[in-house]
Amino acid sequence: MLDSFDPQNVKSLINGEAVASQTTSDILSPHTGQPIAKLHHGGADEVEKAIAAAKAAQKAWADTPAVQRGQILHAACNLIEARAEELSKIVAEEAGKPLSAALGETTGSVMCGRFYAGEGQRLFGRTMPSGAPNKSCMTVRQPCGVAALIAAANTPAPNFAWKVFPALICGNAVVLKPAEDTPLSADWMARALIEAGVPAGVMNVVQGLGQEVGPPLTAHKDVDVISFTGSTRVGREIAGKAGADLKKVSLELGGKNAFIVCDDADIEKAVHWASLSAFSNAGQRCASGSRFIVMDAVYDKFVDAFVAKANSLKAGVGDDCELGPVINERQLNNMLSAIERAKSEGAKVLCGGERIGGDLAGGFYLQATLIEGSPADSHLSTTELFGPVGAIYKVSSFEEAVALANDSPYGLTGTIHTTSWDRAWTFTKELSTGVAVVNAGTFGSEPHMPFGGLRASGNGTREPGTEALDVYTELKDIYLITEPGRL
Repeated sequence: MLDSFDPQNVKSLINGEAVASQTTSDILSPHTGQPIAKLHHGGADEVEKAIAAAKAAQKAWADTPAVQRGQILHAACNLIEARAEELSKIVAEEAGKPLSAALGETTGSVMCGRFYAGEGQRLFGRTMPSGAPNKSCMTVRQPCGVAALIAAANTPAPNFAWKVFPALICGNAVVLKPAEDTPLSADWMARALIEAGVPAGVMNVVQGLGQEVGPPLTAHKDVDVISFTGSTRVGREIAGKAGADLKKVSLELGGKNAFIVCDDADIEKAVHWASLSAFSNAGQRCASGSRFIVMDAVYDKFVDAFVAKANSLKAGVGDDCELGPVINERQLNNMLSAIERAKSEGAKVLCGGERIGGDLAGGFYLQATLIEGSPADSHLSTTELFGPVGAIYKVSSFEEAVALANDSPYGLTGTIHTTSWDRAWTFTKELSTGVAVVNAGTFGSEPHMPFGGLRASGNGTREPGTEALDVYTELKDIYLITEPGRL
């Protein structure tokens, strides 16, 4: 199956067949802005075919013992690991990142896949005592059916793994809609799963633009569960329509994550993690740090060092580079507009704020940007920009820092830098987010841990971790009655 992968023409993959479309567009390298392949735009017809294939194949997959499903997923992970460099080169080119970073993401994808493959030996239900004599009670997990999965572009291989592996181990058939900026790796990984033994109809990919594929996919009557990672705006649209049909939905949306620096922090370590939180992966993580809240006693020391670090970052996609491009020109222009808006509202740009020129002028590069003086309720402070832009705030106390961290429409992650155990523990309890970190970055969730947020960051579900099994299965109560007189 991988032998038929075409890196120049990315088509939908339905029931194991590549499906071309009449409409195509260029897939651009974020690093150069030049075309690297053609994307065939799927639409309602391709969605209909993919869902029909998934529905036809799902029961046989669900009837395959979960242990055997796990063995197939283990084989897929072994295949991906054996060809890790091949996949990583694809990721590096389509997402615009160093090969070393792409290799790390491939390794993370394999770890995630193996975790869920192992779940095939568990898929725990519960047994509980009954209140009635001669009656036994238990719960079992059953697949939802057809899963519609919509993934983001920022870390394409892990994004694939976080959704596809848990959906499959639970016995669902999948229709995946990858991000249109990073469709190549999804095509490659889907082919790897089929080559490893996942039935072709169980693993389908519909390529194309979000507005052309997303609505017919999520609204289809034969889709039983939806998982979406992306913007809060689109997540709300999906939730509204799915809610009317009473469909199960998992939403992992945006973040505007706080990074608190206390007056007792190790400043050197705080600057190291602040730079990684704001600028690694070009700030394109929902868990990126974008609001830096600093106590006044160390404000000047921290800000001076943070700005110096930002100005020192080497841009590019070589393995010695620390700042990559953002995914496309539209995203870049959105950030430039937000920076200009902040300046017009009185904020001060401490560093960056411009598109990078010179040898990188053709790519979608934004300078590492830090801004101070934006009010907590400003557009800059309350809008996820998904790029290398950080806002800095000065506070006078721990209590003020935590209050400002919680003063956000989002509630995804946050971190604090302090040497005080009392502050650290209190922070983890009082921060209104799904993830709290002490003395590290705002990112770094692991594949066996649940990830998700509050308010505009999600709808309360968690993926990955064992909690994702709750997304992709339905619980059924079973009651067994015995009659002693018939022994």
